Amino acid sequence: MTYQPVFNRRALLIGAAGLGVAAALPATGAHAALPMQGLHRPGLYRFRLGAFEVTAVHDGAIQLDGPHPIFGQNLEAADVAELAAANFLPSDRMEIGFTVTLVNTGSQLILIDAGNGAARRPNAGRLLAVLAEIGVAPEAVDIVAITHFHPDHIGGLMEEGKPAFPNASYVFGQAEYDFWTDPSHLANEQMKPRVELIQNNVVPHAEKARFIKGGDAVVSGIEAVESFGHTPGHLSYHLESEGKRLMVTGDVANHYVMSLQRPDWHVRFDMDKDKAAAARRSVFGMIASDRIPFIGYHMPAPSVGFVEPMGDGFRYVAAAYQMNL
Repeated sequence: MTYQPVFNRRALLIGAAGLGVAAALPATGAHAALPMQGLHRPGLYRFRLGAFEVTAVHDGAIQLDGPHPIFGQNLEAADVAELAAANFLPSDRMEIGFTVTLVNTGSQLILIDAGNGAARRPNAGRLLAVLAEIGVAPEAVDIVAITHFHPDHIGGLMEEGKPAFPNASYVFGQAEYDFWTDPSHLANEQMKPRVELIQNNVVPHAEKARFIKGGDAVVSGIEAVESFGHTPGHLSYHLESEGKRLMVTGDVANHYVMSLQRPDWHVRFDMDKDKAAAARRSVFGMIASDRIPFIGYHMPAPSVGFVEPMGDGFRYVAAAYQMNL
């Protein structure tokens, strides 16, 4: 049977008349196109975790050459390019985003990491601006817990020489603090700029800080998990409230494909390549086994997702509406 379209003759006549009127109208600038607005990313994603309210705050992003040799330092560029292509990613450019986690327990506001800082780099350091948009004053933050002392995590601790969160106390990993405050590192020209930033941004808060190790609590329901390797004292944080769980993994993984699908690949940012790979397998093995969500500092915004085993690594699954229910 051949399909025969059915037309409404009256509608066709009205439509034709309308086209004729439109063609007769003079061209004007009254309906000019909206000017191009530029790239825009979500500034935050907020959800409930039991009695907690968790907000993933986007601090910004940078674009740079890569992923090789940043990822797969121990491999040929072609091997990394092949994995990028298989995941619909370019082989010569990449983006790295930064996501800070804010936890409202109902009685305290806890910030996990402090972002880049407004003056550190273009297109990042947006933390205070985004917090202002949601009505969170810097003075309202009670505790700042740091995963590790790389500049994009501690740059925002100070603004214009003053504490960015003036009423906060601080939680630092003891092993991380001990390593980076060793004065002998100042003699290492490669490490010196980073050590000086730590002297300026971290050390001034030491009198208001608690120094913790794996298994210690930041507050009830937020516990430190040792995940050394990316830095000598890197910590992740396990959150649990009313039976709901979440991991904040910091920089255990720096890329949702390169770090997770190939956890043993060497990463330029990892100070101890082998320990960092072991930490990735341990932390994400647990996340996959327990089927819990995580916030990764460098995952694509809004940086909340899951992982499942895939081959010799893991597959990243971005959260859809699971956290909204």
